[in-house]
Amino acid sequence: MLHDLRAVDGALYAAVAATPTPTLDRALRRLSHAADHSKISLGIAGSLALGGARPRRAALLGVGAVAVASVSANLLGKRLVRRPRPDREAARVTVDRHVPMPTSASFPSGHTASAVAFATAVGVALPGAAVPLAALASAVGYSRVHTGVHYPGDVAAGAVLGVAGAAVALAAAAAARPPEEVPPGYRAAAGTPPAPG
Repeated sequence: MLHDLRAVDGALYAAVAATPTPTLDRALRRLSHAADHSKISLGIAGSLALGGARPRRAALLGVGAVAVASVSANLLGKRLVRRPRPDREAARVTVDRHVPMPTSASFPSGHTASAVAFATAVGVALPGAAVPLAALASAVGYSRVHTGVHYPGDVAAGAVLGVAGAAVALAAAAAARPPEEVPPGYRAAAGTPPAPG
């Protein structure tokens, strides 16, 4: 089964590489590069921090979630799995899409893990931001396949880690606050039971 999943993963990667999208190539390349080291998420967090107590709390949650997801993906996942990066040249990914090929292992996608973690945590704290941040995180994840540096399976695994990282950050935030001050959304997202009464 693992062999079949890898075959499907490789076929999806090849299909993306073979699909001409000249109008998207430059934008997705820039997005992928801008997401290096979570620059986009940290920039949004900085803007939120200027908006009052609730946005500031959301920003802190998002940054905490990014930290958990980044450590999980880059220090644990990549070292445990050690999947080689895709052969971008063999797949004939057009040069117009290229970003620098990372030297780290391919699985999971750290960019995706961090972007999804931030979007999930902030989206729980600020529901109005959930949809645009989820769309941005999805675009970041896809950009990593589009630019040829990740397989789709790497991105899917990164998204799972991102949700898990957000859950950890939300649970930690809920544990640090008195029960009566914890919004119900935090408890639900973190998987903790509601406060009594």
